[in-house]
Amino acid sequence: MAKTPRANRTDTTAVPTDVMLMNVTAAVFGTIGALAVVAVVAFWLARQPAFALRSVRVVGDVTRNSVATIRANAMPHLVGNFFTLDLATGRRAFESVPWVRQAVVNRVWPNRLQVRLEEHKPVALWSTDGSAEKLVNSFGEVFEANLGDVEDDGLPILQGPDGSAARVLGLFRRLTPILAGLDAHIDTLSLSARGSWRAELDNGADIQLGRGSDDELAERAQRFVGTLAQVLSRYERPLEYADLRHHDGYAVRLKGISTTLDVPQKPAKK
Repeated sequence: MAKTPRANRTDTTAVPTDVMLMNVTAAVFGTIGALAVVAVVAFWLARQPAFALRSVRVVGDVTRNSVATIRANAMPHLVGNFFTLDLATGRRAFESVPWVRQAVVNRVWPNRLQVRLEEHKPVALWSTDGSAEKLVNSFGEVFEANLGDVEDDGLPILQGPDGSAARVLGLFRRLTPILAGLDAHIDTLSLSARGSWRAELDNGADIQLGRGSDDELAERAQRFVGTLAQVLSRYERPLEYADLRHHDGYAVRLKGISTTLDVPQKPAKK
């Protein structure tokens, strides 16, 4: 008896559009509801007393301030707990403490902070108006601190317009080994508003360096130091003043030697 062949058929029932929309809407609202519950629980947990900040550990440079002083200055500015404290605000609070250059604030589970500090290292005094009431750190940054806390009484004075401290410090470092050839150190290095440089040495000499790039000024100073010994040995007098602004040489004034000529006066007419 012959078999009747079966037809391969797949029955598909189309889902109405309104039903699909209802399913999608239900899924979306379900997800939103679940997220809302999670947010409420997280908000509640974040404000539990267990997460209130209990301690702050200070590490790094703490030679200028005691840990107690750092905490006393910064803690009143810390608002929130382990979860809600804004780390950027915390960093600024610690960087407002005198002598602190940089602070890195990290959370330590579950209720502590760790703060790593870097202090300013003063290398010079800074002046813009003739009074040296600020300091320059090793990065060429100007900062304010109690000058009485500086142990080094021999810090040089750097002077210049606002924003020029890094450049003045850079040239100071460039000229220091060169002028050491005169058995002298720079007491004051000044940059005028018009871009002219002047150095005062610890032996009382005053040197007008003039204008130019750091390379040009360094070359000018090197040439001066290399030839000055001949002049000093001839007159056996210490240097009082030097003007390096001449293109083909320099002018000097030695202590005890006058460069002014005495002009004979004409006899009075009868």
